[in-house]
Amino acid sequence: MLPLVTQNMVALPGMDLQWIVTGLLQYLVASLRIGAFMISSPMFGARWMPLQIRIIMSFMLAMSVAGHVQPIDVNIITSLPGIVIMASEITIGLAAGLILTIWFAGALLAGEKIASTAGLGFAAQVDPSTGGQTPVVSQILYLFLTVIFLSLDGHLLVISIMLKSYSIMPLGHVPDMGVLVEAGISAAGSMFFVGAIIMLPVVIVLLMINVSIGVITRSAPQLNLFSFGFPISMLGVFIVLYFSAGTLSSNMSDLVFNAIGDVQTMMENLANG
Repeated sequence: MLPLVTQNMVALPGMDLQWIVTGLLQYLVASLRIGAFMISSPMFGARWMPLQIRIIMSFMLAMSVAGHVQPIDVNIITSLPGIVIMASEITIGLAAGLILTIWFAGALLAGEKIASTAGLGFAAQVDPSTGGQTPVVSQILYLFLTVIFLSLDGHLLVISIMLKSYSIMPLGHVPDMGVLVEAGISAAGSMFFVGAIIMLPVVIVLLMINVSIGVITRSAPQLNLFSFGFPISMLGVFIVLYFSAGTLSSNMSDLVFNAIGDVQTMMENLANG
C-alpha cells in the first residue's frame, strides 16, 4: 500500500518545482551585470532615482536576455566557481557604469573650477545625484549634460551596449583586470581634458576681467576692489555661459558620444582579451 501512495504523490501535478528553482537561479545570475550597471551609472544610479525603480528596470532588462544566454549548471552556480562567475558579472557592470560616471564628472570638475575662479565657490548646495556639496555652477553644467544625454538617446545606447555584451561575453566570462584598469585610467585622463576644454573659455574671460580690474584699481586706488570687482566677475561668468551655450552643447554632445564609445571599446577589449 505504501509504494502505491508514494507513486501517486510523485505523479501529482505541481509537485516537481526543481525547474522553477533552476530558472530563478539562471535569471538572477543574468541580472547581475545589468543590475550592477544600473547602480553605478551616472543617471540610473543617482540618489534621486528610487531603489525600487532601479530594481524593476534591472529585472525587466534581464528578462529580455535571460532566455538567450547560455544556461549554467545549478551545481556550478552553488559552488565556488559560481561565486567567481557572479563576481565577474558584477565587475563588468560596475566597470561600465563607472566609466560613464568618470566621463560625466568632467562637467562637475569644470563647474567647480569656474566657480572657484569667479568667487562663486561659496554658492554650494547638496547635489541630488551624489549627495555631496557642489557649487551651483557645477550642478547647472551637470543638469545641462544630463538633458543632452537624454535628448541624444544616450541612455538607450548604453543599455543596448549592455544587452549586446551578453552575446560577446557570455555568462561566466572572467574579465581581464588589466583592461579594466586601463579603461579607468583613460577615462580619468579624458575627464580632466574635458573639464579643461569646458572651463577654458570662461577662465580666459575671467582672467581678462581680473587684469582689467587690477589696472583700474592700480590707477585709482580709492576704488574698493570688492565693491565693483566681485559683481563684475560674477556677471562676466553668467554672460559668458549664456553666450557659450551653443558651444557647450556641442562639446557636451561630443562628451556623451565619446563616453559611450569608450564603454563600447572596453566591452570589445574585454571580449577579445
